[in-house]
Amino acid sequence: MSPNIALMSKSLLKRSNINFDINLFSSGPRLIGVDISASSIKMVELTKLGNDSHELRLESYAIEPMPVEAIIDGNINHLEQVGECILRAWKRMGTRQKNIALALPSASVVTKKISVATGLREEDLVFQVETEANQYLPFAIDEVNLDFQVIGEIEDHPEETEVLIAAARKDKVEDRVAAAATAGLKVTVMDVEQFVAQAIVSRIISNQLPDGGKNKIVALVDIGSSNTRINVLFNGESIYMRDQSFGGNQLTQEIQNQFNLSAEEAETAKRKGTLPESYQTDVLQPFRETLALEVSRALQFFFTSTQFAQVDHIFLSGGCASIPDLEEIVSRRTEVITQVINPFADMSLSKRISSRQLQEDAPILLIACGLAMRGFD
Repeated sequence: MSPNIALMSKSLLKRSNINFDINLFSSGPRLIGVDISASSIKMVELTKLGNDSHELRLESYAIEPMPVEAIIDGNINHLEQVGECILRAWKRMGTRQKNIALALPSASVVTKKISVATGLREEDLVFQVETEANQYLPFAIDEVNLDFQVIGEIEDHPEETEVLIAAARKDKVEDRVAAAATAGLKVTVMDVEQFVAQAIVSRIISNQLPDGGKNKIVALVDIGSSNTRINVLFNGESIYMRDQSFGGNQLTQEIQNQFNLSAEEAETAKRKGTLPESYQTDVLQPFRETLALEVSRALQFFFTSTQFAQVDHIFLSGGCASIPDLEEIVSRRTEVITQVINPFADMSLSKRISSRQLQEDAPILLIACGLAMRGFD
């Protein structure tokens, strides 16, 4: 049976007689959040302190480097290698929990908002969703896992209701499920990275910014291995998104060139901090300045393509976010308050967690943390 995909934290519209392969908007029991990327596997396990409490505790987490080219362009290229990497990370967690939540890359999911007449019967709504999906999907409907979420009545037009349709190719879903299965883990929720990030960042904004970040424009800058994604949010809603082809791979490549290392050697040396002293001045500092310039350019694109003319706060996430002094350099370049994101800042920590190490690892655990929280929906 295909797993559930959950695009949002909203409750699933209950319906019978649906033959959709994935329930894209469901939640599950307590879960381990597992973020699969080209650079590493990230796992997070959370618990809730009391049935009625909103306080969460980080029980354990793990980051396991991914073999080179095991994942290419978000697609699993070597299933066994990915499965072995997942298993190594899971063993490091020291947990018995085997139910997990995964996320698909946003590029692997097609989404579309439609409007329907308010008050449609369930079977009529299902029929309209299938009809719309047949029209806009670039592949046959029997090749996809499909679901939808009722968003609510359209403002100023209560006779119409907005519905979000989401579809993912079955093979994209099945590859991730199979990789988890080789590690003995069961996928009970599968989300989409874009929506996971939006949900967890909205929570962070609400809990960590003055006045809950109300009416503030906040940019999440996620610095991945191959690209940097800018996601701008306003009152919990994404209002702009852009990808830039610049990321941690550029730093690794420069390390290779400067010190005559292989990709694996460069990654290991970068991670362990064993590079020569000249690394700081000859490689790292130019990279930080270039990255800050890319962020500044991305914000300029945002200003010129929307009606907005400012950003009030920047959060940095991803593998490069913890580079020393990066937040200060980005803040200086953009003239915007900038901080490295920490999704665990308002959570308690189990005794096994090193708060010092977590401070460095937190920005790369954003998606895994958001996925782990799906168990509390």
